Amino acid sequence: MNLEEYVSKDATELASLVAGGEVTAPQLLELARRRAYDVDGKLNSIVARTDSAADDAAQTFGRGPFAGVPFLLKDLAQEYKGYPTSYGSRSLADDIATENSLITQRFLDAGLVVFGKTNTPELGAKGVTESDYWGPARNPWNLHRTPGGSSGGSGAAVAAGIVPAAGANDGGGSIRIPAACNGLVGLKLSRGLSPYGPQTGEIMFGMVSQGVVSRTVRDSAALYDAIVGPDPSAGYLAQFPTERFVDAIRTRPTGLRIGWSTSSTVNPSPHPEAVAAVEHAAALLEELGHHVEEVPQPYDDWALSRDFLTIWFAQVYAQVAEIKARTGAKNSDFEADTLAVAEYGRHTGFVAPVAALENTKVYTQSLAAFHRKFDFLLTPTLATPPLRIGAASTPPMMQRAARAAGVLRAGRIMDLTGILDDVVQNNLGWVPYTQLANVTGRPAISVPVHWTSDGLPLGVQFVGHLGSDGALLRLAAQIEEAAPWIHRFPATATPV
Repeated sequence: MNLEEYVSKDATELASLVAGGEVTAPQLLELARRRAYDVDGKLNSIVARTDSAADDAAQTFGRGPFAGVPFLLKDLAQEYKGYPTSYGSRSLADDIATENSLITQRFLDAGLVVFGKTNTPELGAKGVTESDYWGPARNPWNLHRTPGGSSGGSGAAVAAGIVPAAGANDGGGSIRIPAACNGLVGLKLSRGLSPYGPQTGEIMFGMVSQGVVSRTVRDSAALYDAIVGPDPSAGYLAQFPTERFVDAIRTRPTGLRIGWSTSSTVNPSPHPEAVAAVEHAAALLEELGHHVEEVPQPYDDWALSRDFLTIWFAQVYAQVAEIKARTGAKNSDFEADTLAVAEYGRHTGFVAPVAALENTKVYTQSLAAFHRKFDFLLTPTLATPPLRIGAASTPPMMQRAARAAGVLRAGRIMDLTGILDDVVQNNLGWVPYTQLANVTGRPAISVPVHWTSDGLPLGVQFVGHLGSDGALLRLAAQIEEAAPWIHRFPATATPV
């Protein structure tokens, strides 16, 4: 197999070739490394290598469904024994994992050969991947644009053909945003289906989901089959799917009821390309025989964004405090934005996040009411095309003020300035649609059905009812069959 052939194939086909003896795992690993050598100097998608473990794994990869296929973990909440998991932060640069996380172990049990870890923003706290520690990851479709976040390194690596799929996780859109930015498939599972631990329990009260980004629906289906299952450290017993995802996508749905909306009070004027993406998807769905209609926004997204960020800020405060206590990290080991967010989370105390958590039932009930009439909610995944690198960066003067606020415990002053509303507008304005699924625990998938006039991917999102993960993948497979995208490839990621 040559490099061009390797890049053109998805993980399912590569695994089949290994199983049939047409190519070996060490040969695939060498091709993945060559591809990374060719393109990642421009992308900065891989921030750590696990070469010794990968060489061993390529020789003893077992018989899992993806035996011998090269793979990358996200450098956040996907711990790999013997290697650090930095979470994109200097504060965790030397935090060596003493055991595999459960999600990593399931990837390894599936036969995947992990040879590195991908770039992520500090603590996964942004929708772009531009940490001070690792530097910005870049979008292979346009090197001046972001690949999204917080799984942006994984998205860039998959889109560029380094690997056919990569580890990701999603606490507010961090699988779906990179999928939309890079022309990939990105499913966020129903709450409770993906494993956490043993290093941590569910993050953000179950709002964070483990998973992957991939180039094809069948890869996502099979990879989720490999990772979904009982978690011995879970606090409750989830109801797992009775049908394998790879079996679910073998049939095509008929007569679905799909309500679509591009409305957002967070971003009242989404980019025309984002609107065009949804309109394009709606027209395609009608051609496929589904009932599609425009609907009013079924929830208050401004209120949801405020509640989401209140919970998020409290999470960041707790996380920074835990890292400091466990590792001895100092304020200088964190970014200014992180310190400011942590200080605001400290200032709000426990009443505000508890009230925000209580409010989540309102959004859950609103979405449940919507799903009594419709199977899926269709929205843009992004309100704008992928941002330019640096567009979401805090100006240097504001960074100095943010760092001072963290040191001086100026949370009350920050509160009086209306910072929460500013953060909603400035950070969620381009991604106002994705937090709904995390807050309500519902599954959602981003599918690459649209490219802008200047060649950038711009996915659309489907949000389903609780437990409709297989149905979402089935619909995505139907869309993929009707409007395939695997033949699309970013020119800027071609070998040099």
